[in-house]
Amino acid sequence: MDLGHSARTSASPRIDAVMMEIRRRIAARVLTPGAKLPSVRALAKAQAVSTSTVVEAYERLVAEGAIRSRPGSGFFVASALAPLSLADIGPKLDRQVDPFWVSRLALEGGRGLAMPGCGWLPPSWMPEDALRKALRALARANADVLTDYAMPLGLPALRQLLARRLAESGLMVGADQILLVDSGTQAIDMICRFLLEPGQTVLVDDPCYFNFHALLRAHRVKVIGVPYTADGPDIELFEQALEEHRPRLYITNSAIHNPTGAVLSPVKAHRLLMLSERSGLTIIEDDIFADFEITKAPRLAAFDALNRVIQIGSFSKTLSASARCGYIVTRKEWLDPLVDMKIASNFAGSQISEAVVLEVLKDGSYRRHMEALKARLAKAKADVVQTLRSLGIEPWTDPQAGIFLWCRLPSGVDAAHMARHALTENMVLAPGNVFSQSDTASTYMRFNVSQCDQPQFASILRRAMTEASR
Repeated sequence: MDLGHSARTSASPRIDAVMMEIRRRIAARVLTPGAKLPSVRALAKAQAVSTSTVVEAYERLVAEGAIRSRPGSGFFVASALAPLSLADIGPKLDRQVDPFWVSRLALEGGRGLAMPGCGWLPPSWMPEDALRKALRALARANADVLTDYAMPLGLPALRQLLARRLAESGLMVGADQILLVDSGTQAIDMICRFLLEPGQTVLVDDPCYFNFHALLRAHRVKVIGVPYTADGPDIELFEQALEEHRPRLYITNSAIHNPTGAVLSPVKAHRLLMLSERSGLTIIEDDIFADFEITKAPRLAAFDALNRVIQIGSFSKTLSASARCGYIVTRKEWLDPLVDMKIASNFAGSQISEAVVLEVLKDGSYRRHMEALKARLAKAKADVVQTLRSLGIEPWTDPQAGIFLWCRLPSGVDAAHMARHALTENMVLAPGNVFSQSDTASTYMRFNVSQCDQPQFASILRRAMTEASR
């Protein structure tokens, strides 16, 4: 046994506690710029820790730049602090409720916010043991995996494994039609760079994943929303949009739709492909929720054999949002330009992330994790539906799988106002209009069933609805 490693691990929480205490004193102006910190012995006695723990904590704070050392004199608070502003304490309540509002609040959720509005699973629901095992295996890998750039297409063994997995959904492709990228968002961004010019038109579902709106805004294109129904987009309005706007691209989820949880029907899939062929439309099929499925839904990419459809995916929702790894599946003649786009914008992917994902996927533990996760989500969904209905909040549909419920609020309750009030009680909600291009979902809310188990969930919602209906 490595006793040195064991000792370092056991001391780490104490070191962290000392560092947090010093940071707290600096933030509260108890220790001002230039002030001398307590001596090592004095702080060790006050915190009931060893002097070596305080020395290590001080050294780490020096490395951070929070304090500085003067040999022979001690440790001192380093630089002047910005003026204290109450606006910097707690959530920013005055920010416009738009797609970035939800994303930034959820990503900054380390402040202890409850996050029923976020789009991912809690850390405790992810396969931590499998990830740790994969990282241990990676530590024994060849040095080039740890230090070198990834290949342009990405790790060959992972692409081959993905090709076999895609065949389960009826999409028969070779590894040479798969490009690994850092995320599903990067995949869409690259495809938009490849296919779109500013001013062109893109169709999205209404409602749809709110980051589609933010990303397309960055590409300076015209975005048209098509109302989404329980089995796919409204086909008549979709056809009308094709005729009126001549869009270049359509972005959608076929399997488990975000935010509604609906599933595309085979009939509508067939109609969509006929219309896209006739109008020259290209479709991006975002399949990021594929592994949550219980019953396989139709895939546009499989029906179309990648003629007009590009499929993307990632493992952020099921495996790790920290190990950034996604993929693009497309026809062969589009792959080289996309590889060039990847090199131009990102040079190379993360070989470490690709290797971690490969290690977990080739282990049977991933399938076991997903089976257990689907059962856990089904139980969570039933519990959340019961709670929401007790408050008069009604699910728009009953999703067969996934993490989301798209819900209609009681009459007279505005979702954005409700979200603002919930934020004052440290809860992040996802109001309907951030998903709606036409701003017609002001009485809807998306709930992530895996993030709704907080003790105060129902009471905060009740108070927020009361405030929002005034």
